[in-house]
Amino acid sequence: ATGLLAVKRPLPVRRERPRLTLAVQYGVASATLPAPAALRRWAKAAAERAASVTLRFVGRREGRTLNALYRGKEHATNVLAFVYDTSTRVEGDIVLCAPVLRTEARTQGKTLADHCAHLVVHGMLHLQGYDHDTGRAAHAMEARETAILAALGVPDPYAAAVDARQMNRPRARSVRGPAAG
Repeated sequence: ATGLLAVKRPLPVRRERPRLTLAVQYGVASATLPAPAALRRWAKAAAERAASVTLRFVGRREGRTLNALYRGKEHATNVLAFVYDTSTRVEGDIVLCAPVLRTEARTQGKTLADHCAHLVVHGMLHLQGYDHDTGRAAHAMEARETAILAALGVPDPYAAAVDARQMNRPRARSVRGPAAG
C-alpha cells in the first residue's frame, strides 16, 4: 500500500432548466424561417420557469389583424405576446410576423436567424412579465435579452447608435389573451 487516500469530491450541482412545451406553427411559407429545433433552443434559453407556449409565424394580413384587434394599431408588428396564465406555469402565445421580420433584418443588416432569435427571446420575456413601458423596465429587459442572446452566440441587437435605437427596439407588448380571467 502506498498510503494514497481517495478524496471524494462532491458532484457538481446541475441546475435544471425549466420544462418548456413549445408548439410551432407556420401560417406562412417556412422555407427561409428558422426550424423548430432552433426556435426551441432560443425559447428554452429565455425560460425562467416552466412554460407552455405556441409560437406562430404569420403573414402581414394576420399580423395586422391581431395588432388591430388586441392593440388598436392598424399595422403589422414584428412580435406579439399573448399571456393566458402565469399562476403555476407560463402559458401563452408568441406571434411573429414573417414579412416584418424579413424587412427589419434586411434594414438592420442582421441575419434573419439572429433577428428571430432576438424576438423569440423578447416574446418569452414578455410572457414572463418583462416589459419596456418605462425606461427602467426597458433597460432591465434589454439587459436580460442581451445576456441570453450572448449565451446563444447572437450579437447584441441594441448595439446600434443611440439615434437608431427606436428602429431596433421590438414593438411587442404583452397582451392578455381571451383565456385570461
